[in-house]
Amino acid sequence: MPDRRDDLDSWLDGRINPLPPPPGTFELIKRRARRRKYRRLGVTAGVAAVIVAAAVTVPQMVILPSLNTTSAAGVANRSPAARTPVSSSVPSAAASGATPITTPAVPPVPANFQPTSVTFVGLHTGWVIGQAGTPGHCATPYCTSVARTDSAGQTWQGGPAPLAGPADGATGVSQIRFLNLDNGWAFGPGLFATHDGGQTWTQVSADGMRVTDLETVGDRAFALFASCSGSGPAFGAGCTSYTLYSSPASANDWAPVGAATSGLSAGTGAGQDGAGQDGAASIVLTGTFGYLLGPNRMLYTGPVDGSTPWHAVDSVPCATGSAQADGQPAGALLAAATATSLILACTPPAGPGGPQSKLMFSSANGGVSWQQIAMAPAAGMATSVAASLAGTVVLGTNQGIDVLAAGAGHWQQAIVAGAPAGGFGYVGMTTDSQGVAVPADPSAGAVWFTFDGGQNWQPSSIRSP
Repeated sequence: MPDRRDDLDSWLDGRINPLPPPPGTFELIKRRARRRKYRRLGVTAGVAAVIVAAAVTVPQMVILPSLNTTSAAGVANRSPAARTPVSSSVPSAAASGATPITTPAVPPVPANFQPTSVTFVGLHTGWVIGQAGTPGHCATPYCTSVARTDSAGQTWQGGPAPLAGPADGATGVSQIRFLNLDNGWAFGPGLFATHDGGQTWTQVSADGMRVTDLETVGDRAFALFASCSGSGPAFGAGCTSYTLYSSPASANDWAPVGAATSGLSAGTGAGQDGAGQDGAASIVLTGTFGYLLGPNRMLYTGPVDGSTPWHAVDSVPCATGSAQADGQPAGALLAAATATSLILACTPPAGPGGPQSKLMFSSANGGVSWQQIAMAPAAGMATSVAASLAGTVVLGTNQGIDVLAAGAGHWQQAIVAGAPAGGFGYVGMTTDSQGVAVPADPSAGAVWFTFDGGQNWQPSSIRSP
């Protein structure tokens, strides 16, 4: 009988063919594998998004000012005249709750500003000082105010002012000078200084004297300290002696320039009519040399760098006379075109109801000798004279402005838009083409500009836009 174990061994040693899976098994496995892959990708993308969101800071919206670059004839590249916040078109900033950043408001000019003096440190930037507001209702016990322009008078803004009243005898201030954007002085008859662009003002001692004139150049300031006894707004009235002082621009360190320009006495007979009137004095500075027209008809000169004392040159053709309201001489007006080219306007008093004989002189050698030039028009009492580098002479009077163009043989009356009653108390030329004038009556509330060498003048009202 055959052995059955032989059949079992044969079966175990034989090849086994597995049974096929049920239909659709492979498709099911593929679908499940795809779902697991998508789940892993979703988790990875979510984690990456969280990491990116944690690493990125949402920017805040910054609102920039709009710049008004309008210009007037003859002046370009002006500073912004107005700053107005502009809305942003980026929607995400508002949604993020960011706080917009805006430009601080420009300080307004006080109402009823009445300028008495002006100063410029270039074509665009200048300051005026005067009285503003209503007496008894000002921000301080004083109504003395300062305004600034960075657009040659197109727009103005208010600023801090010295804590002083108007010129009144030995107190107050009415004149202003700036050397640069940092250093400035308010004077006449008191003395205040700023070394931060007019943000703060400090009173400076004048040792009991009055400051009747002050000019700046280079890195120094020069001033006339006078012993006076007059009262009222004409702070230079009754002055009997003058001393020329100087100080570094960045410090309040005033000291006499030298013996020759110290204790200058007006003396008897120094008046414009020789009748014993007190004589006034004035300062004119150039880039290298300065000039002092003394109360005794003597002209003094010296370097403006403070290196050596000044010395006497010679007498001038006319007496200086008494002081005007701004401290300048009424009988002799001095101007400088260059370091050695000078102009002198001799302005004796007119007769009762008569015209004024204005004798004009020039010097090409720093006052050593003088030559008479074209006689100025008789109409109007002369108050101020200026000379440009090109040689144009501008004369301010109580009736207007007269101009003697460089090389011309006769004077022309300037065209003054909205001419103020009482004419002008000051004229000055910043460049050959640009100049500024202050009306004799401060209530005009404006200063006048020329951009064509003095031929035409336009008013600039001292007020906010």
